[in-house]
Amino acid sequence: MSLKKYNSKRNFNKTKEPPEKIKKSNKKLRFVVQHHLARKDHYDFRLEHNGTLVSWAIPKGPSYNTKDKRLAVLVENHPLEYRNFEGTIPKGEYGGGTVMIWDEGYYEIENFAKSFKNGSLKFILYGNRLKGKWTLIKFKENNWLLIKEKDNIKGFNDINKFKKSIRTDRTMKEIEENITNKKINIEISNPDKIIFKNPKITKLDIVNYYKKVGPRMLPYIENRIISTIRCPNGINNDIFFMKHLDNKNLGKIKVKNNNNKKEDYYYIKDLNGLISEVQMNSFEFHIWGSNIKNIEKPNMMVFDLDPDEHLSLKKIRDGVKDLKSILDELNLKSYLKTSGGKGYHIVVPIKAKVSWKKFRDISKEIANIMVKKWPDKYTTNIRKEKRKGKIFIDWVRNTRSATSVAPYSLRLRKNGTVSMPIKWTELDKIKPNEITIKSALERLKKVDPWKNFFN
Repeated sequence: MSLKKYNSKRNFNKTKEPPEKIKKSNKKLRFVVQHHLARKDHYDFRLEHNGTLVSWAIPKGPSYNTKDKRLAVLVENHPLEYRNFEGTIPKGEYGGGTVMIWDEGYYEIENFAKSFKNGSLKFILYGNRLKGKWTLIKFKENNWLLIKEKDNIKGFNDINKFKKSIRTDRTMKEIEENITNKKINIEISNPDKIIFKNPKITKLDIVNYYKKVGPRMLPYIENRIISTIRCPNGINNDIFFMKHLDNKNLGKIKVKNNNNKKEDYYYIKDLNGLISEVQMNSFEFHIWGSNIKNIEKPNMMVFDLDPDEHLSLKKIRDGVKDLKSILDELNLKSYLKTSGGKGYHIVVPIKAKVSWKKFRDISKEIANIMVKKWPDKYTTNIRKEKRKGKIFIDWVRNTRSATSVAPYSLRLRKNGTVSMPIKWTELDKIKPNEITIKSALERLKKVDPWKNFFN
């Protein structure tokens, strides 16, 4: 019942999951079911044996219907202490997402080891939500089936009616928000300062926005060199573009600039760093296309469709569709977000490790394909007089040291708009400058449109 596999998959400096530790089992054997909202929503079913938790991932969760045969995939054993884990695993880490203690209690079984070896575990559960006789049957490699046996226990068929933790009475959202707020220890000065007059948006409103959006935003912004736009006295006053941010809550890295001299650049490590920068009046965030761990190998390609100001919204949307069609032909998976301004941004995650020059050349060639195919509709000429009636395909964001506005970043423009990830099916429904701080927070309640971005 080794925990080596469990240990090898986790970085305990980043995740709050309990580290490897085998404990002596009690006379009463415990079980726990954890609802795990990770890349795929599922339930983790864990039975105590020999001081560890033997664990299965159940995509649809358990069912009281004796006709249901629920797939249960055997995963690595977990420490016994894991039965107390409720919280968030950082995105990018193994199993990244929110974990809730959905049910817990004791169970009875005769000769676990022999039954496990034979691929047939019959046991009785004494939980709060799960009770009575159950069976786990192995049918192929790590694939088992969880089946409710007939007994006199009358249960439920729909597990979705239980939306709160059996231990803490919190929803998934409340668990995530609680963890988020615990991490932040930055004191906010001048919280009532008005940044936008109409609608009225204060500094504290912006801080609270980034606190709530932080868990969704961090995977795209953390460990990337940032530039910010600072706005100390409201958007009608001086606004500063900042590249070199002297902030002790940020990470710092020396990187060669375009003149081949090393300079200090800064990056966000965690939510605390993000909020500390907001406290310093940085309200708009721009990021490099590469991660600090591999600064010379970019992995996020961005196309900014910047239209002539007289162009209709339909033509702008047609431009987005045309670019997507080119990317689809090249088998490049792409994601859409509003710019918070006049156009849309299309973002392409790149796994292949290529140099900045190659990366830049590829993006330039994609833009050139569009211009060659539809010369009356698109241009790659940056000069405004050359884009009359056309859309400028800005591929220059994909040059070393250039930046693009981060997903979920506020824009320091009229109405407090946001550069917001949206689904492709929403292109014809959402204008480029439609989503604001307020509507962005409402959208967080929906399924993340970019949830598979890093896969």
